[in-house]
Amino acid sequence: MATERMNESWRQVKAQIESIWEDAEFGDKEMKKARGDLRKMVNLVHEKTGDPPNEIFQKIAAIV
Repeated sequence: MATERMNESWRQVKAQIESIWEDAEFGDKEMKKARGDLRKMVNLVHEKTGDPPNEIFQKIAAIV
């Protein structure tokens, strides 16, 4: 039960990240590697978009 809630929560966060940075393509493997690690997620989005890490952090923190 808790695992399913965590998975659903992750799907929602992933969908929101993909929505915010809709021009970037995020592979499932990349996203899975960054799952649960905010620093890795920020770095992934930064690599894909070139947006400043501090702005990415703020946006992701707002949805988590």
